Amino acid sequence: MLKHERAKYIQQHLEELYPETLIPLNHTNSYTLLIAVLLSAQCTDERVNQITPALFSLADNPADMVQQDVEDIRSIIRPCGLSPRKSQAIWKLSEIILNKHGGEVPESFADLEALPGVGHKTASVVMSQAFGHPAFAVDTHIHRLAQRWGLTKGKNVDMTEADCKKLFPRDTWSKLHLQIIFYGREYCSARGCDGTICPMCRALYPRRVNPPKINKA
Repeated sequence: MLKHERAKYIQQHLEELYPETLIPLNHTNSYTLLIAVLLSAQCTDERVNQITPALFSLADNPADMVQQDVEDIRSIIRPCGLSPRKSQAIWKLSEIILNKHGGEVPESFADLEALPGVGHKTASVVMSQAFGHPAFAVDTHIHRLAQRWGLTKGKNVDMTEADCKKLFPRDTWSKLHLQIIFYGREYCSARGCDGTICPMCRALYPRRVNPPKINKA
């Protein structure tokens, strides 16, 4: 298959498998989504969902969050990992949202990425899932699958994101991001497939014998 043919096959197959794509992080508004995505860095969504009820019962908005002690925040989120940095970021970004953005999560990439602990991937998730703006959030998992599926030779997530945006229609980016994540978890995980095992990899590259070289993010 040519690259555009692979992209078309991937999109059709993922749409059949995952016609509905509910975001796996529990949240109630743009602020709680932002915090949940921040916590998900180097942590599973399942664990984040176990932690956030206690955190959001304490504070589910920036005004209440800045009233909390950073150490109290840290004690709740410790199981997510990187708790010293994440707790500081949660408190500080809450202060900035309160003082600079009127208590509302900003609806722009520039303002979101200016917040502590918020990178482009986190901003992309918030922009797409909270505000409905087309965005293709590429994490290390999507970066790996896109290479296995011959969509990119990107040496980092930024290059992979750019390549994927060229291949798929803009109005499908937000949904496709989640569909790829769902497929990766179910069929094409880092340990469960090496690029030759799962149904998608076999369909796209039926003659592939050796695992493809993957550029780490």
